[in-house]
Amino acid sequence: MPGVVLAAVMAVVLPLALSVHVVLSRPGRVLAIARRNLTRGLFASSFEVGTLESRRTGWGALLRALTPDGSARRVRGLLDLAGRPEGWTMTRLLWAKLGLGVLAAVVGLLLGTSSPGPFTVLLSVVLVGAAYHVPEIVLHSRGQERQRAIAQELPDVLDQMTIAVEAGLGFEGALARAAATGTGPLAGELVRTLQDVTVGRPRREAYEALVRRTEVEDLRRFVGAINQADAYGIAVVDVLRVQADEMRLKRRQRAEEQAMKVPVKVTFPLMACILPALMIVVVGPSMIGLTQVF
Repeated sequence: MPGVVLAAVMAVVLPLALSVHVVLSRPGRVLAIARRNLTRGLFASSFEVGTLESRRTGWGALLRALTPDGSARRVRGLLDLAGRPEGWTMTRLLWAKLGLGVLAAVVGLLLGTSSPGPFTVLLSVVLVGAAYHVPEIVLHSRGQERQRAIAQELPDVLDQMTIAVEAGLGFEGALARAAATGTGPLAGELVRTLQDVTVGRPRREAYEALVRRTEVEDLRRFVGAINQADAYGIAVVDVLRVQADEMRLKRRQRAEEQAMKVPVKVTFPLMACILPALMIVVVGPSMIGLTQVF
């Protein structure tokens, strides 16, 4: 009987809460869509055209109604950090969030009907929240891996650009050379930046967009140094050489930091796996001898 009452309460409360959320978020959503459409110009990202906000009917409208604006912006930012993997569209991720949340709600409802209680309700709420954010957690992990890869590749790219500039190429030519010969995520971002410059976007804005997409601190400092050199007329080759030396030093320091963390990470597996076996080998015979004596 308590399980039936709990199921009935959830069946009434969940649709009511969803309706209130849709009604309250509708004005802000309409204003956000209008603002985005008014500010969208020549340099709008290609993924913004025809995305969730532009679908007025069908499943797109339902998904837009069920997804808060903050969640959509957060997923869009995580997609940028992850490099927009193939097949990982924003619509699919939002549907995955909703689907996992509904699946977790069903599981929580089944748990509540089988063994009702405050702990079960709390466990169901935590399960729904965790399942709803699983796609964001996966995207965040992919984004962190990509940021580490970009920071790892940056010193080599700067060395290559320094050699190209010293050989007579301009900065744009050296950047294009590094983008054409590279294979990692940094090369892809450089190609996208060069495409922005090619279509007429100011170079400073293209570099700032590169920093916003990657959110790598070393790349941010490099872009700041290049913009400053462009503003004050400093030789680009000197800036590239100094930045390459600095990035190489930082990469070495990061490697040393990771190496120093290894003993701390090994301590728990050592105590949990090796120490008990060692204690058995060392103390076991003496304990057997004591039991035979007494």
